[in-house]
Amino acid sequence: MSEAATAAEKDSAQEEKLYRIRHSTAHVMAEAVLRIFPDAKIAIGPPIENGFYYDFDLPRSLKPEDLSEIEKIMKQIVKEGHAFEKRVISRAEAKERFQGQPYKLELIDAIPEGDEVSLYTQSGFTDLCRGPHVDNTRRIHPNAFKLLSIAGAYWRGDEKRPMLQRIYGTAWEKPEQLKAYLDHLADVERRDHRKLGRELDLFSIHEEAGPGLIYWHPKGSRIRVAIEDFWRKAHLGGGYDIVYSPHIGRSWLWETSGHLVNYKDIMYSPMEVDEQDYYVKPMNCPFHILMYKTQTRSYRDLPLRWAELGTVYRYERSGVLHGLLRVRGFTQDDAHIFCTPDQVENEILEVLRFSLRIWRAFGFNDIKAYLATRPEKAIGEQERWDSAVATLRRAVEAEGLPYEVDEGGGAFYGPKIDLKIRDALGREWQMTTVQFDWNLPERFDMTFVDSDGKEKRPYMVHRALLGSMERFFGVLVEHYGGAFPVWLAPVQAVVIPVAPAFHDYASAVARGLAEKGFRVEADLSDNRMNAKIRTAQTQKIPYMLIVGGNEQEAGQVSVRTRSGDQMNGMERDEFAALLEEKVESRADV
Repeated sequence: MSEAATAAEKDSAQEEKLYRIRHSTAHVMAEAVLRIFPDAKIAIGPPIENGFYYDFDLPRSLKPEDLSEIEKIMKQIVKEGHAFEKRVISRAEAKERFQGQPYKLELIDAIPEGDEVSLYTQSGFTDLCRGPHVDNTRRIHPNAFKLLSIAGAYWRGDEKRPMLQRIYGTAWEKPEQLKAYLDHLADVERRDHRKLGRELDLFSIHEEAGPGLIYWHPKGSRIRVAIEDFWRKAHLGGGYDIVYSPHIGRSWLWETSGHLVNYKDIMYSPMEVDEQDYYVKPMNCPFHILMYKTQTRSYRDLPLRWAELGTVYRYERSGVLHGLLRVRGFTQDDAHIFCTPDQVENEILEVLRFSLRIWRAFGFNDIKAYLATRPEKAIGEQERWDSAVATLRRAVEAEGLPYEVDEGGGAFYGPKIDLKIRDALGREWQMTTVQFDWNLPERFDMTFVDSDGKEKRPYMVHRALLGSMERFFGVLVEHYGGAFPVWLAPVQAVVIPVAPAFHDYASAVARGLAEKGFRVEADLSDNRMNAKIRTAQTQKIPYMLIVGGNEQEAGQVSVRTRSGDQMNGMERDEFAALLEEKVESRADV
């Protein structure tokens, strides 16, 4: 057996062991909760990535301090050493056993006829469960699990059903693994884009004005402008044209595109204008198609690559809104490629290469592709699907990207490549999508005149590279922990005078650098110099330029970086050249 196969086997065995530990710990937690709340109604308690949860219908709302009491009882149960015993029973017996537990009764009814109905019991607690579990509670280390948080969760994820209380926890084989994970969570919390957004004054969300809508503050907007300027320059240099489209359209547009049939739940209610229904756009593609159809297209005109930073609106349920990562109004970095069948393979390859260049420019180098193939319900001939999937596969393999096949994961109208990036904390984020589409060209009767003089359907490729500006920005904030590389930093340098007598010189230094196109401020507040330095470090500003009598007399600056390096007596032009080099190379300090 190869080393890789042996390692994969070990990983699989470890995952199975952790699955059993976490599943069993969820049951122990449910038993502990029932000891505190004997009349509680229990729902489900599955293992999940890095932990577990259990949903409860309780007589009162849980408080954070309740978690400590539940943990204490859990440790007692674990140390008592109770076996996990499985028993297979009839459906009628199961219903009798769970009288008074409505959620369990509903789950029993959902078990397909002919499937096994099984229970697991440990100590005095019995749950409807398929397993598997550890053999005894002593297999759960009392110092290798921890309850983390309380959240609300609708039963079966349906907002029309009861709201339950969900307790999240984590469980590991060994205490040192738990410690490493809790340290990781602490780092995640320090980098949380919502927390850093407030501390660095980047953006805000105002529930009173509408949840899921983002207000970009001046500093956040500076970063966004830098991103958009880079994006536009890269696209124009990469053979794209930039277009702009309206924010609303008549209902027939969304009926033709199929959005009103397939996506109505995420579209905002229509507004009546001139006795006709208009919708704010959930996507940009129909508008680009209308532009395409304004004239007869020849094969000589193709490919057309049209990109837009288009703001769209989708009604996401309030329960899934999450900072910048799940919003209701966002700007897609959208693009559509219209090409002939002969051109599509090269276009896909170029899109992939272009995407990788952009991601690497932002500091993301750990990238993996997922190739999504034909689902059960799909339009188009099998031969066309096979050809399209093969095209996507060749593009991924040509770039040497690691990839997995997502069998049946394509949309009904075409296969796709998803690119997932891994951030500084090792988390994977699905960002770029390259999507074939045979549906919209048919729906909108798109054509081009081929070399034989006949009208034919163009191929249409959807491409969202960064996904959306909002979500990408949230990921970017967390990846860098708010300490952006120089080219993205909202304030690239702050000039700090050692005393009020040097305010004029500090202002002149800041103004001179600003005139060269850099984002530089002078701190002329009444705070002492050391307090100003601490503020600059808290704001994660790359460079602090300290100026006093010596610097003013020599026309210089003393440079301190946020990483603690010191460069005294630097010429102002020399610092400007340093800043320019950092911006051009997209490097850190």
